Amino acid sequence: MPTLNQQTGPEQAARKRIKDSHALDGDVGRLAHFYRGWASSYELDVDREGYCGPTVVAELASAMQTAYFANERAAIAILDAGCGTGLVGAQLKRLGFQLLDGFDLSEEMAEKARKTRFYRHVQGDVNLNGPLSDYSSATYDITICCGVFTLGHVRPDALRELARVTRPNGFIIASTRKSYAEATSFEDEVRRLEDAGMLVTAQCLKNGKYMAEEGAHYWVFEVPARTSAPAG
Repeated sequence: MPTLNQQTGPEQAARKRIKDSHALDGDVGRLAHFYRGWASSYELDVDREGYCGPTVVAELASAMQTAYFANERAAIAILDAGCGTGLVGAQLKRLGFQLLDGFDLSEEMAEKARKTRFYRHVQGDVNLNGPLSDYSSATYDITICCGVFTLGHVRPDALRELARVTRPNGFIIASTRKSYAEATSFEDEVRRLEDAGMLVTAQCLKNGKYMAEEGAHYWVFEVPARTSAPAG
């Protein structure tokens, strides 16, 4: 990985925008404003930083479908929570998934995702730090949340809503940047939800590749068949 002094001007600018996004304290207005301005260069910026999170989570979805679902891949309903410009959707399509929905806090990012035509439906202005009131319980076979459990973005308790919208015996696949995992109560929230019978940790891939500046942990949670998570 090049040092800061070895980076080109565009690379330095890309890394600065990424770091600046981590300092927004989960404030909806600030996040929406920041991503409104970032939408046009987002994909180029994260590509410069070697962002491989979408590939990893899509491959995990592929493994879960192969190992656990009777339905063909094209019939698996997936929610891409915090879909951004559609990078996860592109990888899921590559692997043969067809029934993809997405949402994002930023309408500008969501519009980029719509234009890819990878998704059936993409909704903007959706705040994952609140109730997903437009999404019914137990709707999706797999719910994916990549790049969202990041400093300055979404709280760990958003896992509850992800569990609610996922069908019993379905899976939640999420990435958590290492800095986020160290600075928040994400693992405590996981234990609380496990104790409540709302999810089970099926896999946790620690210290995986994510982006040049740092790695991530990749989580696969199963929603138990006996219950789906209540709202709240």
